[in-house]
Amino acid sequence: MSSTFLGMPATPPRSPYGTGNLRGDRKFPAAAHDELRNEQLRRNLGRATRTIRAKRLDVTGELPDWEELRDAGSAIKTDTMNRLPELLEQLERQVTGRGGTVHWARDGVEANEIVTRLVRATGSRDVIKVKSMATQEIGLNEHLESVGITPYETDLAELIVQLAHDKPSHILVPAIHRNRDEIRQIFLKEIPGVDPGLDNVPAHLAAAARAYLREKFMTTKVAVSGANFGIAETGTLSVVESEGNGRMCLTLPDTLITVMGIEKVLPRYQDLEVFLQLLPRSSTGERMNPYTSMWTGVTPGDGPQDFHLVLLDNGRTAALADRIGREALNCIRCSACLNVCPVYERAGGHAYGSTYPGPIGAVLTPQLAGMDAAKNDPNSSLPYASSLCGACFDACPVKIDIPSLLVELRHQHTEQAGTTAEKLAMKAAAAVMKRPKLFTTAQKGAGLGRVVAGRDGKISHLPPPFNGWSDSRDTAAPPKQTFRSWLASAEGAATMRAAADEHGKNRKKNQKEGEK
Repeated sequence: MSSTFLGMPATPPRSPYGTGNLRGDRKFPAAAHDELRNEQLRRNLGRATRTIRAKRLDVTGELPDWEELRDAGSAIKTDTMNRLPELLEQLERQVTGRGGTVHWARDGVEANEIVTRLVRATGSRDVIKVKSMATQEIGLNEHLESVGITPYETDLAELIVQLAHDKPSHILVPAIHRNRDEIRQIFLKEIPGVDPGLDNVPAHLAAAARAYLREKFMTTKVAVSGANFGIAETGTLSVVESEGNGRMCLTLPDTLITVMGIEKVLPRYQDLEVFLQLLPRSSTGERMNPYTSMWTGVTPGDGPQDFHLVLLDNGRTAALADRIGREALNCIRCSACLNVCPVYERAGGHAYGSTYPGPIGAVLTPQLAGMDAAKNDPNSSLPYASSLCGACFDACPVKIDIPSLLVELRHQHTEQAGTTAEKLAMKAAAAVMKRPKLFTTAQKGAGLGRVVAGRDGKISHLPPPFNGWSDSRDTAAPPKQTFRSWLASAEGAATMRAAADEHGKNRKKNQKEGEK
């Protein structure tokens, strides 16, 4: 009789190292240090985030059941993650049954290959695109260009980023780091035939972009979109946007290819009722999205006649396997956490090095791509790019506990880091604190730290390995006398006796009042 050893289940793979846009070139502290010097960037970010914050507070304050809506959104997303495989299979059946084709992509490399193959099959050399975080994540534009296919972003902010050969810096407003004068210069340089007298009036800038894109809408036969939601019950996909460019991309071309992260699925059509209230209020501070487009498979004679849905994993299954970290997959990409984060407001989105910046990016990026994939992995610094003030948790429409997730990721990184100077220092401190005599000697030795303190009584620079601490905070100089030595002195003994006497008097007084 023979037996088969099945072994332990393998950890699901994360996004392949060196692919897509889930990892920067530098760690966050170094990148943020440079971004903080950009005064124009800080002014742009400060002005934009303050405006969005104020609008969000106004429209969420109008709803008496706002907190109940947040609870409902959180419950629906948690339920979705708990039974994600069956919901995705249901979605596939519904999309296929309504004339669409479903493709499964394990990572960004496969997704890029699938989209490229589908575009080539149409014979088109151009595609128009709706704003999509998933396609930015996998670097689809760069891949298409490398094989001779030209992608045209149609969202105004994405168009600005593309024409400037730049990278997005915000989940909702990718060009938030640019002001009107900068946008004017970009258009004058990059848009063929633009009026040389173009000024920086927003309406005129939008008109210049509209004129440029109109020809693309009318002549391009293939569109690529993302999806805000995919409904398992009906096979319906949904995109919400503010400009109408998405509606053009989703209705005019012959072929529509949608790339959707697998976490975007929702169980029922009815669930949209909750999220179409949460999302616009949390993202743009609007009561509803100006354009909400929904389509189900293929409708003969109406809209694209060839529809493909690419379901993207790219590390999401790995995040799902993390009992604690999987909560990050509940994110609906509203960007509310970015707009309230003091770190993001000052450092900007590019400092995070990922398509997903800000607090949720500091959680989601390490979950999707890992943070210990190589020595000095830039992603290993992201969980520390936060003051843990909790503003992101308060703003999140689906109540993702981002601060707790950041702490958990810090723990995971520490566990993976092996022997470090910090660990050795902690072990040494533990060894000293276990031995009273040694601890007393160490306390006396620590008093020498007053020598390096400044006139303000603070130590600004510590030697390695403690310099990481003093780089971002000051340390109070050790007192002249430790608590234990003070307690053993005559002054300490007298103070303690006086306190005991006072306590005795108060106790007798309280007893007498109780008897009355």
